[in-house]
Amino acid sequence: MSLKSIIKRVAYALGTPFRRAKQRKYTDADSGMARVELPNDKLLPLVRKFVDGGEKAVISVKGYSMRPFLEHLRDKVELAPWKELHVGDAILAEIAPGHFVLHRIIAIDGQGHITLMGDGNLRGTEHCTLADVCGVVTRYIRPNGHVIEASDPRLCRRIRLWRRLLPIRRILLFVYKQTI
Repeated sequence: MSLKSIIKRVAYALGTPFRRAKQRKYTDADSGMARVELPNDKLLPLVRKFVDGGEKAVISVKGYSMRPFLEHLRDKVELAPWKELHVGDAILAEIAPGHFVLHRIIAIDGQGHITLMGDGNLRGTEHCTLADVCGVVTRYIRPNGHVIEASDPRLCRRIRLWRRLLPIRRILLFVYKQTI
């Protein structure tokens, strides 16, 4: 079995969510409404206050660090207050004053220190504490209105598999970029 066929099988197993993305053009469900875009340094502190108050918030994803599960300016996520955090959860955290990231938890130690890494990152991690967590992702919202619960067993299996494939993630991300 060639390396190319192995890569194709792994990409298929991960369920590359947008195999036919070149053929489909999504329209924003809110296209009939006026949109106001705020820079993250203004928006995310407001989102944090809202979620800390017990409410849910939906934000658009900016950046490529969560590929292949979330795509820049295409997908949205629903953030909710958290009660318990687990390895594999995607969270919004303030890793430095005014600097927020939406990344996945890769480790939690006994003292409440959390290590984060974006799904699309090949190396490099961020660190925060439980107090820095602004909210946990409960839903992934696609542009066509399709909603995937963060607790969906199929999604959780894909995330676990993706984490184990870190050594060959560079190749898989290259293949993914060619298919979107």
